[in-house]
Amino acid sequence: MTFNLVETLMTLTLFGAEWVLWLLLALSILSVGVILERGLFFFRIRNDFTSLSQKLSDLLSEEKWDEAIRFCEENPSVEAKVALWGLNRRNKGPKAMASSMEGCAAGEKNKLDRGLVILGTLGNNAPFIGLFGTVIGIIEAFHKLSSDPEGGASVVMGSISEALIATAVGLMVAIPAVIAFNAYNRNVRKHMSNIQSLIQMILSFQR
Repeated sequence: MTFNLVETLMTLTLFGAEWVLWLLLALSILSVGVILERGLFFFRIRNDFTSLSQKLSDLLSEEKWDEAIRFCEENPSVEAKVALWGLNRRNKGPKAMASSMEGCAAGEKNKLDRGLVILGTLGNNAPFIGLFGTVIGIIEAFHKLSSDPEGGASVVMGSISEALIATAVGLMVAIPAVIAFNAYNRNVRKHMSNIQSLIQMILSFQR
């Protein structure tokens, strides 16, 4: 008995493309969950950075360090959290303050980036998963035609139309993921840019 690789793979493809649709449905639920969670997260840490930096600058220019600390403690933004780390270490000198804030900023970036790799992966690969399902469906359609030649085009077209649904669903999963990934990634870059500006501003008041 010889092993026929083509026949073995053909047997696997004849399970149909329905399982691919179920996989895409699960991935879409995961994508929506991440999109909503990240949206809520960024909504909670939103802030008016111009007002934040101006208020902090005014307090530090008047050397009101304790008031600046209280102000940062009451602000939910990541920028204020990073600033607080530096302000609490002002007695250790500018180098210690800078290292402390840079370390805090790195930790906050990890929080900002959380879940984005999932959206990026789904955005890039969901269409290929859908295409894979379509290819399986087309293989199944032509196999049915070979088994029932008298069925004609109706056998093939019906199966192919079902198979194309997988590609459509793959795109439906990918498009929102790509849009959300780009929007949230831009938000991350904005927060990190704000943090670097705030670090430089705080260090400029340290003598």
